[in-house]
Amino acid sequence: MLLLNNFWQLFMLSAPWLMLGLFIAGLINVYLPKDFLHRHLGSEGLYTTIKAAIIGAPMPLCSCGVIPAALSLRRSGASKSATTAFLVSTPETGVDSISVSYVLLGPFMAIIRPIAAIASAIVAGVLVGKDSVESPLNLHLDPHLDPHTNKNIDHDSKCCASKKEQPIETTVCCNNEKIVQDNESCCANMANGKSEASETIEIISNNSIWKKLHQAINFSCTSLLQDTAKWLMIGLVFAALVQTYVPVSFFTQWGSGILAMVVVVLISIPMYVCATASTPIAAGLLLSGVSPGAVLVFMLAGPATNIATLGVVASELGKRAIVSYLTGVIGTAILFGLLTDYLVNEYNIEVAPMLGEHHEMLPVWFSQLCALLLTGLLIRLVVIKFKK
Repeated sequence: MLLLNNFWQLFMLSAPWLMLGLFIAGLINVYLPKDFLHRHLGSEGLYTTIKAAIIGAPMPLCSCGVIPAALSLRRSGASKSATTAFLVSTPETGVDSISVSYVLLGPFMAIIRPIAAIASAIVAGVLVGKDSVESPLNLHLDPHLDPHTNKNIDHDSKCCASKKEQPIETTVCCNNEKIVQDNESCCANMANGKSEASETIEIISNNSIWKKLHQAINFSCTSLLQDTAKWLMIGLVFAALVQTYVPVSFFTQWGSGILAMVVVVLISIPMYVCATASTPIAAGLLLSGVSPGAVLVFMLAGPATNIATLGVVASELGKRAIVSYLTGVIGTAILFGLLTDYLVNEYNIEVAPMLGEHHEMLPVWFSQLCALLLTGLLIRLVVIKFKK
């Protein structure tokens, strides 16, 4: 009974913040323009790498979801460094994992976690470096686009360009759809019917606020929750088991220092866990006596160094890239782990699940309501899975 009680307390503690994080993640997914990443990550350089890391940090994608997104970026012309930074920062942190970190690990870990994730993404991206030769992936791009700037280099293929030099008639054609001088020009085609892009823009503009809100909720409660539910439940069970049966001093002999961090890295590499699901596991490790620094290393290395991600890095970015990738992620994680332990010990920062403060922050009935709602959503996912 004590185990079930501890599990329910942790579940109830996490539910409001997880629901909030899922909702914010859904809004980001719906309202962020689909071509936003492509437009901002297409060039090389440190600035682009930093942008990629910052853009990826709040994105609602876990270890599995970031792989197709990163491949899409790469094949749309994104540089190696930008693709790597996005591939690291996106699964290491997110709006949902930050909110859960706040309540399960305390405000200090909720702040230093995204900072460390962005830093490790930038370091890994810089180490991977610039493309020395044009990637074969760029062969999939539009031949009229510059692979580095993503701009049109074939000026004669513009829509309203005329075979004859008639600037006045061309202007009239583009500004007034009723006056068409040349039925074979693309301007005439625009007058006779709306282009596919225009129809898409019109459809998007006609979407109501409620429809977009429904899309955001549907994404959060279905796709995103489905990606995180399994490891989230495993993490909560693990945390409850540790809280119930493991003495606080059990891991004190190896719970701090570089040795503990190396052990955590070796354990986390084969694991397939996202940032949100790794948080309750981290809370369990913290309760068992593992240092906050080693816990931070687990939350950074676990989501970013799974076997699937490493395979994609090796095949798409090259064999040298995988060494740079691991060096950047693991090296930065250990450095921030050491920094975390130093700050916690030097300034007596409390890093612990906010069990005592929880009831002061949120009413018990509200936490119970969110826990019941989250339980219903998890049951809904099981029903959907069995119907397939």
